[in-house]
Amino acid sequence: MKAGVLFGVNDIRYTDFANPICGENDVIINVKACGICGSDPPRILKNWRYNLPAIPGHEFSGIVVDKGEKVGNFELGDKVVVIPFIPCGKCENCLKGKYSLCNNNDMLGSKSYGGFAEYAKVPATNVLKINDIDFESAAMIEPLAVALHGVLGIEPIVGDTIAIMGAGTLGQLVIQWLKVMGIDDIIAVDISDTKLKEAKNLGATICINAKEYDPVKEILNITSGYGVDIAFECAGSKITQEQCLLVTKKSGKVAYLGIAYSDIHLKENSFESIFRKELTLKGFWNSYSAPFPGQEWIKSIKYVENGSINLIPMISHRFKLSQIKEAFDMIAERKEEYNKIMIIP
Repeated sequence: MKAGVLFGVNDIRYTDFANPICGENDVIINVKACGICGSDPPRILKNWRYNLPAIPGHEFSGIVVDKGEKVGNFELGDKVVVIPFIPCGKCENCLKGKYSLCNNNDMLGSKSYGGFAEYAKVPATNVLKINDIDFESAAMIEPLAVALHGVLGIEPIVGDTIAIMGAGTLGQLVIQWLKVMGIDDIIAVDISDTKLKEAKNLGATICINAKEYDPVKEILNITSGYGVDIAFECAGSKITQEQCLLVTKKSGKVAYLGIAYSDIHLKENSFESIFRKELTLKGFWNSYSAPFPGQEWIKSIKYVENGSINLIPMISHRFKLSQIKEAFDMIAERKEEYNKIMIIP
Protein backbone atom coordinates (compact mmCIF):
# COMPACT_ATOMS: atom_id res chain seq x y z
CA MET A 1 0.00 0.00 0.00
CA LYS A 2 0.91 3.69 -0.10
CA ALA A 3 1.29 5.62 3.14
CA GLY A 4 2.57 8.86 4.61
CA VAL A 5 5.52 7.43 6.52
CA LEU A 6 7.52 9.35 9.11
CA PHE A 7 11.21 8.37 9.01
CA GLY A 8 12.45 11.06 11.39
CA VAL A 9 11.67 14.53 12.71
CA ASN A 10 10.27 16.61 9.84
CA ASP A 11 10.82 13.74 7.42
CA ILE A 12 7.43 12.45 6.27
CA ARG A 13 7.24 10.80 2.85
CA TYR A 14 4.62 9.31 0.55
CA THR A 15 5.97 5.84 -0.09
CA ASP A 16 5.27 2.13 -0.28
CA PHE A 17 4.63 0.34 3.00
CA ALA A 18 3.70 -3.23 3.89
CA ASN A 19 -0.02 -3.96 3.93
CA PRO A 20 -1.42 -4.52 7.45
CA ILE A 21 -2.12 -8.12 8.42
CA CYS A 22 -5.52 -8.72 10.03
CA GLY A 23 -5.52 -10.45 13.42
CA GLU A 24 -8.40 -12.57 14.68
CA ASN A 25 -9.88 -9.65 16.66
CA ASP A 26 -9.09 -6.92 14.13
CA VAL A 27 -10.60 -5.26 11.12
CA ILE A 28 -8.76 -3.75 8.17
CA ILE A 29 -9.97 -0.29 7.24
CA ASN A 30 -9.67 1.21 3.78
CA VAL A 31 -9.05 4.78 4.94
CA LYS A 32 -11.23 7.37 3.21
CA ALA A 33 -10.35 10.50 5.20
CA CYS A 34 -7.85 11.38 7.94
CA GLY A 35 -7.63 14.75 9.66
CA ILE A 36 -4.46 16.46 10.81
CA CYS A 37 -4.83 17.03 14.55
CA GLY A 38 -3.41 20.14 16.20
CA SER A 39 -1.05 17.85 18.11
CA ASP A 40 0.38 16.33 14.91
CA PRO A 41 2.55 19.20 13.58
CA PRO A 42 4.56 19.80 16.80
CA ARG A 43 5.30 16.08 17.12
CA ILE A 44 5.98 15.36 13.45
CA LEU A 45 7.94 18.54 12.73
CA LYS A 46 9.85 18.94 16.01
CA ASN A 47 9.50 16.28 18.67
CA TRP A 48 8.55 12.74 17.60
CA ARG A 49 8.97 10.43 20.62
CA TYR A 50 7.78 7.10 19.27
CA ASN A 51 9.22 4.27 17.18
CA LEU A 52 10.30 4.91 13.61
CA PRO A 53 9.34 4.45 10.87
CA ALA A 54 5.81 5.48 11.86
CA ILE A 55 2.50 6.17 10.19
CA PRO A 56 0.86 9.10 12.00
CA GLY A 57 -2.78 10.14 11.82
CA HIS A 58 -5.39 9.32 14.46
CA GLU A 59 -8.51 11.10 13.19
CA PHE A 60 -9.81 8.79 10.48
CA SER A 61 -12.72 6.93 8.95
CA GLY A 62 -13.21 4.41 6.20
CA ILE A 63 -14.67 1.10 5.06
CA VAL A 64 -14.17 -2.36 6.55
CA VAL A 65 -12.46 -4.50 3.88
CA ASP A 66 -11.31 -7.44 6.02
CA LYS A 67 -12.07 -8.83 9.46
CA GLY A 68 -10.69 -11.40 11.84
CA GLU A 69 -12.34 -14.74 12.46
CA LYS A 70 -13.53 -13.69 15.92
CA VAL A 71 -15.13 -10.45 14.71
CA GLY A 72 -18.88 -10.87 14.45
CA ASN A 73 -20.38 -7.39 14.72
CA PHE A 74 -19.04 -5.91 11.47
CA GLU A 75 -19.44 -6.83 7.83
CA LEU A 76 -17.26 -6.09 4.85
CA GLY A 77 -18.35 -2.77 3.39
CA ASP A 78 -19.44 -1.22 6.69
CA LYS A 79 -18.70 2.51 6.99
CA VAL A 80 -16.90 3.18 10.27
CA VAL A 81 -15.12 5.79 12.34
CA VAL A 82 -11.96 4.74 14.15
CA ILE A 83 -11.39 5.19 17.88
CA PRO A 84 -7.59 5.61 18.00
CA PHE A 85 -7.00 5.17 21.73
CA ILE A 86 -6.56 1.57 22.90
CA PRO A 87 -6.75 1.26 26.71
CA CYS A 88 -5.24 -1.75 28.43
CA GLY A 89 -8.47 -2.51 30.34
CA LYS A 90 -6.49 -3.75 33.35
CA CYS A 91 -4.86 -0.79 35.14
CA GLU A 92 -6.49 0.99 38.08
CA ASN A 93 -7.86 3.78 35.91
CA CYS A 94 -9.36 1.43 33.33
CA LEU A 95 -11.00 -0.59 36.10
CA LYS A 96 -12.60 2.66 37.30
CA GLY A 97 -13.85 3.43 33.79
CA LYS A 98 -11.38 6.33 33.43
CA TYR A 99 -10.06 5.10 30.11
CA SER A 100 -8.55 8.45 29.09
CA LEU A 101 -6.12 8.03 32.00
CA CYS A 102 -5.04 4.47 31.15
CA ASN A 103 -1.51 3.79 32.36
CA ASN A 104 -0.61 1.31 29.60
CA ASN A 105 -2.44 2.49 26.49
CA ASP A 106 -1.69 2.06 22.83
CA MET A 107 -2.51 4.78 20.31
CA LEU A 108 -3.04 4.51 16.60
CA GLY A 109 -1.11 7.21 14.80
CA SER A 110 1.76 7.36 17.32
CA LYS A 111 2.61 4.14 19.15
CA SER A 112 1.02 2.05 16.37
CA TYR A 113 0.43 2.69 12.67
CA GLY A 114 -2.34 5.19 11.99
CA GLY A 115 -4.49 6.69 9.28
CA PHE A 116 -2.13 8.47 6.89
CA ALA A 117 -2.31 5.35 4.74
CA GLU A 118 -4.51 3.51 2.30
CA TYR A 119 -5.22 0.79 4.87
CA ALA A 120 -5.03 0.49 8.66
CA LYS A 121 -5.37 -2.41 11.09
CA VAL A 122 -7.70 -1.57 13.99
CA PRO A 123 -9.03 -3.66 16.89
CA ALA A 124 -12.72 -4.36 16.24
CA THR A 125 -13.46 -2.84 19.65
CA ASN A 126 -12.16 0.47 18.29
CA VAL A 127 -14.53 1.10 15.42
CA LEU A 128 -18.10 2.39 15.34
CA LYS A 129 -20.53 2.31 12.42
CA ILE A 130 -21.39 5.71 11.00
CA ASN A 131 -24.21 4.88 8.56
CA ASP A 132 -25.35 8.26 7.17
CA ILE A 133 -22.28 10.38 8.02
CA ASP A 134 -19.88 11.31 5.22
CA PHE A 135 -16.27 10.19 5.65
CA GLU A 136 -14.82 13.68 6.22
CA SER A 137 -17.29 14.47 8.99
CA ALA A 138 -16.62 11.04 10.49
CA ALA A 139 -12.90 11.79 10.54
CA MET A 140 -13.73 14.77 12.76
CA ILE A 141 -15.69 12.73 15.30
CA GLU A 142 -12.50 12.24 17.35
CA PRO A 143 -11.82 15.96 17.97
CA LEU A 144 -15.56 16.54 18.40
CA ALA A 145 -15.57 13.91 21.15
CA VAL A 146 -12.51 15.56 22.74
CA ALA A 147 -14.43 18.84 22.90
CA LEU A 148 -17.48 17.13 24.39
CA HIS A 149 -15.33 15.38 27.02
CA GLY A 150 -14.36 18.81 28.32
CA VAL A 151 -17.81 20.33 28.03
CA LEU A 152 -19.49 17.48 29.92
CA GLY A 153 -16.74 17.46 32.52
CA ILE A 154 -16.95 21.17 33.38
CA GLU A 155 -20.78 21.06 33.53
CA PRO A 156 -22.03 24.36 32.07
CA ILE A 157 -25.62 25.33 32.75
CA VAL A 158 -28.08 27.48 30.85
CA GLY A 159 -27.47 31.12 31.74
CA ASP A 160 -23.69 30.80 32.07
CA THR A 161 -21.42 33.31 30.36
CA ILE A 162 -18.49 31.44 28.85
CA ALA A 163 -15.16 32.53 27.37
CA ILE A 164 -13.46 30.45 24.68
CA MET A 165 -9.75 31.30 24.75
CA GLY A 166 -8.59 30.13 21.34
CA ALA A 167 -11.08 29.89 18.46
CA GLY A 168 -9.31 27.31 16.34
CA THR A 169 -10.70 23.87 15.59
CA LEU A 170 -11.04 22.81 19.23
CA GLY A 171 -12.55 26.10 20.32
CA GLN A 172 -15.03 26.04 17.47
CA LEU A 173 -16.11 22.51 18.38
CA VAL A 174 -16.62 23.58 22.00
CA ILE A 175 -18.76 26.48 20.79
CA GLN A 176 -20.97 24.11 18.80
CA TRP A 177 -21.51 21.87 21.82
CA LEU A 178 -22.35 24.85 24.01
CA LYS A 179 -24.96 25.98 21.51
CA VAL A 180 -26.46 22.46 21.45
CA MET A 181 -26.70 22.67 25.25
CA GLY A 182 -28.54 26.01 25.12
CA ILE A 183 -25.71 28.35 26.14
CA ASP A 184 -26.27 31.80 24.63
CA ASP A 185 -23.51 34.04 26.03
CA ILE A 186 -20.23 32.93 24.47
CA ILE A 187 -17.17 35.17 24.17
CA ALA A 188 -14.53 33.98 21.67
CA VAL A 189 -10.93 35.20 21.86
CA ASP A 190 -8.28 34.66 19.18
CA ILE A 191 -5.59 36.52 17.24
CA SER A 192 -7.10 35.65 13.86
CA ASP A 193 -9.98 37.60 12.37
CA THR A 194 -10.74 34.59 10.17
CA LYS A 195 -11.06 32.26 13.16
CA LEU A 196 -13.21 34.81 14.98
CA LYS A 197 -15.50 35.18 11.96
CA GLU A 198 -15.89 31.39 11.91
CA ALA A 199 -16.60 31.38 15.65
CA LYS A 200 -19.24 34.08 15.16
CA ASN A 201 -20.94 32.03 12.46
CA LEU A 202 -21.01 29.03 14.80
CA GLY A 203 -22.68 30.93 17.63
CA ALA A 204 -20.18 33.09 19.52
CA THR A 205 -21.98 36.25 20.62
CA ILE A 206 -18.92 38.45 21.15
CA CYS A 207 -15.52 38.09 19.46
CA ILE A 208 -12.29 39.71 20.66
CA ASN A 209 -9.08 39.93 18.64
CA ALA A 210 -6.31 39.71 21.24
CA LYS A 211 -3.88 41.43 18.86
CA GLU A 212 -6.00 44.55 18.95
CA TYR A 213 -7.53 44.50 22.43
CA ASP A 214 -6.58 43.25 25.88
CA PRO A 215 -8.98 40.31 26.25
CA VAL A 216 -8.83 40.39 30.04
CA LYS A 217 -9.92 44.02 30.20
CA GLU A 218 -12.54 43.49 27.50
CA ILE A 219 -14.09 40.44 29.18
CA LEU A 220 -14.15 42.11 32.59
CA ASN A 221 -15.79 45.15 31.02
CA ILE A 222 -18.38 42.99 29.25
CA THR A 223 -19.20 41.20 32.52
CA SER A 224 -19.38 44.38 34.65
CA GLY A 225 -16.11 43.48 36.33
CA TYR A 226 -17.18 40.05 37.56
CA GLY A 227 -15.73 37.76 34.91
CA VAL A 228 -17.20 34.72 33.16
CA ASP A 229 -18.71 31.65 34.79
CA ILE A 230 -16.46 29.31 32.80
CA ALA A 231 -13.33 29.82 30.72
CA PHE A 232 -12.24 27.18 28.21
CA GLU A 233 -8.54 27.17 27.30
CA CYS A 234 -8.41 25.77 23.77
CA ALA A 235 -5.32 27.39 22.26
CA GLY A 236 -2.50 25.59 24.05
CA SER A 237 -0.83 28.96 24.58
CA LYS A 238 0.84 29.97 27.83
CA ILE A 239 -0.72 33.42 27.36
CA THR A 240 -4.30 32.17 27.28
CA GLN A 241 -3.55 29.52 29.90
CA GLU A 242 -2.81 32.37 32.29
CA GLN A 243 -5.53 34.70 31.07
CA CYS A 244 -8.18 32.11 31.90
CA LEU A 245 -7.42 32.66 35.58
CA LEU A 246 -7.95 36.40 35.24
CA VAL A 247 -11.20 36.41 33.27
CA THR A 248 -13.10 33.91 35.46
CA LYS A 249 -15.41 35.13 38.22
CA LYS A 250 -15.30 34.16 41.88
CA SER A 251 -16.27 30.50 42.33
CA GLY A 252 -15.99 30.10 38.57
CA LYS A 253 -14.48 27.25 36.61
CA VAL A 254 -11.60 26.89 34.16
CA ALA A 255 -11.42 24.00 31.69
CA TYR A 256 -7.98 23.29 30.25
CA LEU A 257 -8.19 21.46 26.91
CA GLY A 258 -5.15 22.87 25.08
CA ILE A 259 -1.75 21.18 25.24
CA ALA A 260 1.17 23.02 26.86
CA TYR A 261 4.15 23.51 24.54
CA SER A 262 6.38 25.52 26.88
CA ASP A 263 6.82 26.29 30.56
CA ILE A 264 4.14 28.44 32.14
CA HIS A 265 5.22 31.08 34.67
CA LEU A 266 2.28 32.73 36.42
CA LYS A 267 2.32 36.32 37.57
CA GLU A 268 1.45 36.92 41.21
CA ASN A 269 -2.07 38.20 40.58
CA SER A 270 -2.78 35.33 38.20
CA PHE A 271 -1.77 32.69 40.72
CA GLU A 272 -3.60 34.44 43.54
CA SER A 273 -6.76 34.43 41.42
CA ILE A 274 -6.91 30.68 41.95
CA PHE A 275 -7.33 30.82 45.71
CA ARG A 276 -8.65 34.36 46.24
CA LYS A 277 -11.51 33.64 43.84
CA GLU A 278 -11.74 29.96 44.84
CA LEU A 279 -11.61 28.84 41.24
CA THR A 280 -12.13 25.28 40.12
CA LEU A 281 -9.48 24.22 37.60
CA LYS A 282 -9.98 21.00 35.64
CA GLY A 283 -7.94 19.45 32.87
CA PHE A 284 -9.42 17.21 30.20
CA TRP A 285 -7.42 14.64 28.29
CA ASN A 286 -8.67 12.64 25.34
CA SER A 287 -12.35 11.75 24.97
CA TYR A 288 -13.22 8.51 26.71
CA SER A 289 -15.47 7.26 29.48
CA ALA A 290 -17.34 4.11 30.50
CA PRO A 291 -18.64 2.07 28.82
CA PHE A 292 -15.80 2.46 26.30
CA PRO A 293 -15.52 4.55 24.21
CA GLY A 294 -18.10 6.56 26.15
CA GLN A 295 -21.00 8.92 25.66
CA GLU A 296 -18.63 11.47 24.12
CA TRP A 297 -18.38 9.31 20.99
CA ILE A 298 -21.96 8.10 20.92
CA LYS A 299 -23.37 11.63 21.28
CA SER A 300 -20.91 13.04 18.76
CA ILE A 301 -22.09 10.58 16.13
CA LYS A 302 -25.74 11.22 17.04
CA TYR A 303 -25.55 15.00 16.78
CA VAL A 304 -23.66 14.94 13.51
CA GLU A 305 -26.14 12.43 12.09
CA ASN A 306 -29.16 14.55 13.06
CA GLY A 307 -27.60 17.74 11.67
CA SER A 308 -27.27 19.62 14.95
CA ILE A 309 -23.52 19.89 14.37
CA ASN A 310 -22.06 20.59 10.93
CA LEU A 311 -18.36 19.85 10.59
CA ILE A 312 -17.75 20.25 6.86
CA PRO A 313 -17.49 24.10 6.93
CA MET A 314 -14.57 23.76 9.36
CA ILE A 315 -12.43 21.97 6.74
CA SER A 316 -10.19 24.59 5.16
CA HIS A 317 -7.83 22.37 3.16
CA ARG A 318 -7.86 18.97 1.50
CA PHE A 319 -4.71 17.18 0.37
CA LYS A 320 -4.28 13.85 -1.36
CA LEU A 321 -2.23 11.31 0.56
CA SER A 322 0.45 11.76 -2.10
CA GLN A 323 0.66 15.43 -0.99
CA ILE A 324 1.30 14.62 2.69
CA LYS A 325 4.69 16.38 2.74
CA GLU A 326 3.20 19.39 0.98
CA ALA A 327 0.54 19.62 3.70
CA PHE A 328 3.08 19.63 6.53
CA ASP A 329 5.35 22.03 4.63
CA MET A 330 2.44 24.47 4.45
CA ILE A 331 1.96 24.16 8.20
CA ALA A 332 5.67 24.45 9.01
CA GLU A 333 6.19 27.49 6.81
CA ARG A 334 2.89 29.10 7.84
CA LYS A 335 2.19 29.74 4.16
CA GLU A 336 -1.51 30.36 4.76
CA GLU A 337 -4.11 30.28 7.47
CA TYR A 338 -5.89 26.98 7.99
CA ASN A 339 -8.49 25.31 10.17
CA LYS A 340 -9.05 21.55 9.80
CA ILE A 341 -6.82 19.93 7.19
CA MET A 342 -8.04 16.67 5.69
CA ILE A 343 -5.85 14.02 4.06
CA ILE A 344 -7.70 11.97 1.44
CA PRO A 345 -6.03 8.62 0.57
